[in-house]
Amino acid sequence: MQADLRIREICRIVQGTMIGEGNVAVDSLVIDSRNMLPSSHAMFVALKGERHDGHQYIEQLYQQGVRAFLVAIPQDPMSFPGAGFCLVEDSLAALQELAATRRKAFTGLVGAITGSNGKTIVKEWIYQLLAPSFSMHRSPKSFNSQVGVPLSVMMLEDTHQIGLFEAGISLPGEMERLEKIISPEVGVFTNLGTAHQENFESMEQKLREKLCLFKSCKKIIFRLNKEEDVLATGHFLKEFKGEKISWSLDGEGLYPYRTIEVGAKGRWMETITPRGGCRFWLPFSDEASIENALHALTFALEAGLPEQVAAGRIGGLEPVSMRMEILQGINACMLINDAYNSDIGGLSAALDLVDQQKQFDKRILILSDLFQSGLEEEELYREISTLSETRGISLFIGIGPAMIRQRNLFPESSIFYSDTEEFLKRMDRTTFRDAMILIKGSRRFGFERVASELQLKTHQTTLEIDLDAMVSNLNHFRSLLHENVKIMVMVKALSYGSGNIEIANMLQYQQVEYLAVAFIDEGIELRRSGIRLPIIVLNPDPSGFGQMIDFTLEPEIYNLRGLKELGRILGYREIKNYPVHIKLDTGMHRLGFQEEEIAMLTPLIEKGPFRLVSVFSHLAASDEPEQDDFSREQFHRFDRISGLLGETLGYPFDRHILNSAGIERFPDAQYQMVRLGIGLHGIGTDPGLVPASSYRSSVSQTRRVRKGESIGYSRAGRADSDLIVATIPVGYADGMDRRLGNGNGRVWIAGTLVPTIGNICMDMTMIDVTGLDVSEGDEVELFGKNLSVREVSVMAGTIPYEILTSIPERVKRVYLQE
Repeated sequence: MQADLRIREICRIVQGTMIGEGNVAVDSLVIDSRNMLPSSHAMFVALKGERHDGHQYIEQLYQQGVRAFLVAIPQDPMSFPGAGFCLVEDSLAALQELAATRRKAFTGLVGAITGSNGKTIVKEWIYQLLAPSFSMHRSPKSFNSQVGVPLSVMMLEDTHQIGLFEAGISLPGEMERLEKIISPEVGVFTNLGTAHQENFESMEQKLREKLCLFKSCKKIIFRLNKEEDVLATGHFLKEFKGEKISWSLDGEGLYPYRTIEVGAKGRWMETITPRGGCRFWLPFSDEASIENALHALTFALEAGLPEQVAAGRIGGLEPVSMRMEILQGINACMLINDAYNSDIGGLSAALDLVDQQKQFDKRILILSDLFQSGLEEEELYREISTLSETRGISLFIGIGPAMIRQRNLFPESSIFYSDTEEFLKRMDRTTFRDAMILIKGSRRFGFERVASELQLKTHQTTLEIDLDAMVSNLNHFRSLLHENVKIMVMVKALSYGSGNIEIANMLQYQQVEYLAVAFIDEGIELRRSGIRLPIIVLNPDPSGFGQMIDFTLEPEIYNLRGLKELGRILGYREIKNYPVHIKLDTGMHRLGFQEEEIAMLTPLIEKGPFRLVSVFSHLAASDEPEQDDFSREQFHRFDRISGLLGETLGYPFDRHILNSAGIERFPDAQYQMVRLGIGLHGIGTDPGLVPASSYRSSVSQTRRVRKGESIGYSRAGRADSDLIVATIPVGYADGMDRRLGNGNGRVWIAGTLVPTIGNICMDMTMIDVTGLDVSEGDEVELFGKNLSVREVSVMAGTIPYEILTSIPERVKRVYLQE
C-alpha cells in the first residue's frame, strides 16, 4: 500500500464520512478479524454478507489495538477513543473504489488472467519466469473474487515493475466490476469450461462476461485451437482494438509451438517468435500443464523476457501445489506440509493455517532459502524473521546458504543447516515433540524428504480430506438457513471418520455455534486440543459426569435417571444453572422423553441446578420422501411436547430437529438451530455439495493368473480366462467392507472402474486389471471424485455413514487446504 496513508485520505477517495480521529495511519487492509495481527496501522473493512456482518467484531478488534475502520453502519466515536471510522453506504464498493484508485496510481505493467481453469497455475508460472528479472507482485493464492481482487491490488508497491492478477466470476456482471479495479494492459485467457455454468444462460454469455476483463487491454494472449476455437472464430474478438497474441500447437498463430521429442518426464519443444525463435525443455507431459506452461511462456516473451532466458527458465518450472497438507507427525506432533511452495506471501498464508490449530502451544517453522522475492537478501530475511516472531513461532529452523548468511537476524534459539542432507543427518528427533510443525521449502531443496522423515504413519493407503470442500459445504447449508438460525455440527465418531480435532479446528475457525460428540471422552479430547466452542455430548455415561463438568461439556439428557444423577453431582459441587439439552422421543423410539414423562421432568428442571439450553428430537426418515407424512407427524409431536416445557419453565430455549437431509428438505422446520452431519462431507441430494474425502491406495504387486486358477482365501476368486491381477494394501481392517469382494465392488485405476476378485483379506484386496496398463505403485481410488461414497455404499448394500466411519485410525489422514 501507499506509504503514510491516513484514514481521512481514504475517506476522501471513497467519498465517505469521517467519524472520529482522521489522522490514523493505515498500512494494510484486513477483512477477517481472525487473521488480524497485533498492529494499530491495519484498517479493518467491515463487510456485510448474507450470514455475516463484520461490524460485530469492531469492539473486539479495537481491544486488540486496531484504530482504523471502514464501515457501513455508524459508530459512536466516544466509545472508541483514538479510533477513526470512514462511514460509507457500501463497504465492499468502497473497498473496490479504493483499489481502483491505487491501480490508477501504479505506473508499472499490469497483467490479468481469467478463464475457467488454470488461472492460479498460469499466474504462478509467469511469476517463476519473470520474477528473477523484474520486481513483481502477484495476487496471493486464488484471490480472484469481488473481495480478493481489490485486496490484491492494494498490495501493489511503487517499487513493483509488474502487477499480475487473476479474476474469476460466478455471476453475470461481476467481471465488469473487476475490470474497473484491475484495468489490465495485458490479458491471458486460459480456456472456457463449465464451471458455474448454471448461473449463465449459455457458454456464449459466460465467454462474453469473462472477456469484459480485457476491453481496455493493449494485448490479449490466448490459445488458437482449430477444433474448439470459440474465442478466435466466434466473433467475440472482432471489437477488440488491441493486439491479438495467439499461440498454438499445430503451426498456427503468432507463437506456433512444436514438439520435437517426447521424453519420459517431459518434451523438447521449439517455437518461432516475432523476434526469432528458441528451443526448450518442458518438464511436463500432461495436456493441462503443457497448455498452462505455454500461456505463461507466451506472456513472459511478450513482457520482454529474452528468448534464451525464457527457454532456460521454463525447463525449471516448479509444480504449483494448490493445497497444503496437514499430517500426523512423530512424537505427538502435527505437520503442515507445504514442501513445494516457498515465497513470502505463501509463508504468511501457511502461518494463517498454523493459527487455526489450537491444540499446540509450541510452533516450529522449517523453512528453506526463498527465491525470486524481488527483495534484497537482508531485507527479505529480516521480514521473514519479523513475520515468524509476530506469528508466535517457538523454534525457527532455516535451511540453505542464504539462511546461514543471515542467521544473525533470527532469535538465538534458531537452528540452521546448509542443505537438506545436513538437516536429515544431524536433526535431533526429540526436538519435535508436542508441536505444530510447518514445513515450507523451495522444490529444489527436496523438502518432501523432511516431511517423510517427520510423518508418523507411512501406510500406503490414505484418506484425503479437503477442508476447503468442507467449508464450501458448510456455507452451502448456511445459505439455506433463515436469519439467526444457529448451526450445530456433528464431530462424533472421528467426525464421520475424517478426524475430530482437525475438523473441529476448522469449524471453530468458521465460527459455528455448537459441536456435538457421542461420548464424553470425545469431548475431553477436543477441549484438551484447544477447542473452546460449546460441545454437547449426545450419549453421556452418568459415571463420567464429573469429568464432563470439569471440561465444561453439555449433556444430552434423555431419561430421569441421568437428570437426577447430574443434579446430585452438581449439588455437592455447589454448581447452579448448568447447561443441559433435553432429548424428546417423537417417533424414532431410540432415546428421549416421551410425552407422558414431561409432567415428571419439568419440576426437576425447575427446582434443580440446571439451565435448559435446548430441546431437540431426531427424525427417523428425513431423506425418504415416501415417509414425509411421518416426518410431519414428528414435527407436530415436537411442537406439542416442547411447547409443554416452554409453558412450564417460562424462559426461552432453542429447539432443533433437522439433520443434513432435513435442512435440505424441510425449510419450515429449522426452529432456532439445525444439526449438520454427513452433509458437511458433501454427501446429500443437492448438486451444490462438494465431496470432501478421497480414499486412495496404490498397487503393491501385479501378477499373471492363468485360466482355471483361484485367487484369495477359500479359492473364492476364479480365473475364467488368463488374467492380470493387482494387489492393493487395503483390507477389511482398513474399512474395505468384505461385501465388496468377489466382484461386488469396484475401484478406479488407470482411468476406469475395475472389479475386485476373490475375498477381501484383512490387509489386502485383489482387483482384476486385465487389459490395462497398470504397474506397481500406480494409484488406486477406493472412493473420491471418480467413484462416490454413495456408489460404494450401494455396492456394499449399506449406507454412506458406515463406509466413512469404518475407516480406522491406522489409515493415514491427510488434510488439504488452500
